[in-house]
Amino acid sequence: MRWRIDLRYDGAAFHGWARQEDLRTVQGELEEALRVVLRLPESPTVTCAGRTDTGVHARGQVTHVDLEGPVDPLRLLRGLNGVLPADVAVTALTAAPEGFDARFSALARRYVYRLCDDPAGWDPLTRGHVLRVGRPMDVDRMNAAATRLLGEHDFAAFCKKREGASTVRALLEFSWRRTGPGLLEGTVIADAFCHSMVRALVGSMLPVGDGRREVAWPGAVLAGKVRDSAVSVLPAHGLTLEEVRYPADDELAARALQARQVRGEVHQRG
Repeated sequence: MRWRIDLRYDGAAFHGWARQEDLRTVQGELEEALRVVLRLPESPTVTCAGRTDTGVHARGQVTHVDLEGPVDPLRLLRGLNGVLPADVAVTALTAAPEGFDARFSALARRYVYRLCDDPAGWDPLTRGHVLRVGRPMDVDRMNAAATRLLGEHDFAAFCKKREGASTVRALLEFSWRRTGPGLLEGTVIADAFCHSMVRALVGSMLPVGDGRREVAWPGAVLAGKVRDSAVSVLPAHGLTLEEVRYPADDELAARALQARQVRGEVHQRG
């Protein structure tokens, strides 16, 4: 039977989501916790909606795992949180609807990047989740630039190219707002993301926000379809996977089939 596991984690001490030999990863910790709690001879394989990179956090990660035999979901949830390290927590564990695939059934992933542009507004207690920038940002200019990137495009200029992987994505939302004195949040929503795409998109906004580049510059970079050395891939600690969106239960299987056909085996990473 397939089970959906929702979780959150602080990515600071992880080498990303994906299991790697001799490195600490979120997938490795979760699979080992399942093995221990269920007393399995080997760890089961867990599939996630978004393979976050080293240092990226998650508040709304979604995964699935296939398990044999009866499972008490509440008991398993409590057991997992009892053995998982303090920087990972399971927030929900439910029987997955028919056709559900954590990765391929997803319609969109929502990430948020957090910045502080005021020395007086810097909070050392949030330094692990907020990037400190040295110049004041103009949110109106950033929003004007971000709007020009919306829609389905080839985002090769903002991705680390992978052999045989498409860089065409549908950017559904890219917007900026102030949440407090000196604090900004950039929300990025797409059907899927290429490796480092979110942090590169956000990185292209900073020189626009502080006036070093024109509003039209990120759009020109996008049109070029090649990596631009002037686009900074921002540090991972400011980025959090906040939400994964899915269709209605009766549309899950069709969505998964469509995504497989369009994306093939493209990694969904932020």
